[in-house]
Amino acid sequence: MIEPSASAVPASPFSDEPQRFTFSGTGSEYFRIWIVNLLLSVVTLGIYSAWAKVRRTRYFYGSTQVAGSSFEYHGNAVAILKGRIVAFVLIVLYNIAFEISDLVGLLTIAALLVVAPWLIWRSLQFKLYNTSYRGIRFGFRGEAKGIYTVFLLWPALAMITLYLTAPFAHQRIKKYQHEQSRFGATHFSFDGTVGRFYIAYLIVFAIWLAGIVAISVTLGGALFAAIAGGLDRESASGAGSVTIFTFLLALYAWMFILIPIFATLIQNLIWNHTQLGPHRFTSEMKWPRMAFIAVTNIIGIICTLGLFLPFATIRAMKYRVESMTLLPDGSLDHFIAAEQEQVSATGEGMADLLDFDLSL
Repeated sequence: MIEPSASAVPASPFSDEPQRFTFSGTGSEYFRIWIVNLLLSVVTLGIYSAWAKVRRTRYFYGSTQVAGSSFEYHGNAVAILKGRIVAFVLIVLYNIAFEISDLVGLLTIAALLVVAPWLIWRSLQFKLYNTSYRGIRFGFRGEAKGIYTVFLLWPALAMITLYLTAPFAHQRIKKYQHEQSRFGATHFSFDGTVGRFYIAYLIVFAIWLAGIVAISVTLGGALFAAIAGGLDRESASGAGSVTIFTFLLALYAWMFILIPIFATLIQNLIWNHTQLGPHRFTSEMKWPRMAFIAVTNIIGIICTLGLFLPFATIRAMKYRVESMTLLPDGSLDHFIAAEQEQVSATGEGMADLLDFDLSL
């Protein structure tokens, strides 16, 4: 894909004003991409999935605009295929190791823990380097030595503490990812605190607990009333089975609704505390709206036996993207022009990243 030059992008006279992100993708357009990707991936036993990801990602990036310009994706399908082969080999080795002996299996797990952060690091570099805006590429400067603390130590600590430190690990990961990322020669910054992550997690936990209590009281009372109402044993047993099934179904539905609520809180938290140089971002997602989209999407997917999936994807993506705003500190056109000069002067030196991607 040819990268547009800075001079080819028309200057915006209002580029120093808040710039809303927009998403122009439609369900019908994406359906055509999705169905072709699906069929070719099945026919080729999954090999085409790497090319499918490139087509899908280019469509989403090209449909996302801010300040009159869209993003571009330059990823190489062969690099993605290599990454998936590596992931497949690692999974096979993991399963074979435990068939040999528990000791070999544990040693394999240890080896995977050592190599996994490095693979994540390379994938982050690949993804950002192959993303551009107005002809300027993003980048990731993180060093290999730092990723083991971020992607191994903190997640391990969260598991050891029964996830009581999960918000701390989450904050450290996002802080590392954002502060090591750059656009051209300008780096992102992140000032979201651990306390704010704990607040977000506690809000979701409180909502979850309130729902569990409400479901338990409502259905528990229904079960008690059915048994105490003078029904015979067989009828009571049948009523109890129906109530138990309804209770489990309600719990599953409630957990499903919590996912978009959590995603909404986290997106707002992360982007409301992220800057690109002097330029800030805001995210104004509302969890009732996101929950409604999620519930109606799953209903549509079930009723159409999965054919509504691309439309559901577009609905969720459009809302998430268009909830964001870029708040430039001064003219965005001047900032872009300055980035063009700095990138041209320093060069990228990242060609070695074009041959591998774990495709996370």
